[in-house]
Amino acid sequence: MELSIKSFILFGAIVLTGLSAGLFYAWSVSVIPGTEKLTSRIYLDTMQNINNAILNPAFFLIFFGSVVFLSIASIYQLHTKSITFWLMLTATIFYLLGTVGVTALGNVPLNDQLKILKLTDLSTDKIEAFRTFYETKWNRLHLIRTIFAVFSFVLVVLALFFQTKKL
Repeated sequence: MELSIKSFILFGAIVLTGLSAGLFYAWSVSVIPGTEKLTSRIYLDTMQNINNAILNPAFFLIFFGSVVFLSIASIYQLHTKSITFWLMLTATIFYLLGTVGVTALGNVPLNDQLKILKLTDLSTDKIEAFRTFYETKWNRLHLIRTIFAVFSFVLVVLALFFQTKKL
């Protein structure tokens, strides 16, 4: 394989999309089962803290870097109209809509609602009700974005295998 900008971009798309999919998958199999065991007040307090902590440069690099690298890798394949192009394009669309879109339009608004919640001012019943509302919706949306992120990662890896021309 020849070292070029095109190969660097494809490699970057694979790594960043894989890290993003891995983060979401690991969250699904570790954090969610762990937080399900917490009381509602502790759960909501924990999620408030996690939502604040995850907004950092490392997360943004992986989450949005995937979009950038997938998009550029797709553009590099545009002229070929090969299976590699269609795999890259599908991976890009799935990641953009299914991962970024679901996060922006689903998980983030829920996180914003949670952020303004003053747990010390709420009764136990209100805390229980909000937890049920938040956790059910948030976990369902998280599952959707995880599936799309993993599927995008698989597609971009397949694109590498189907690459017929020199990178």
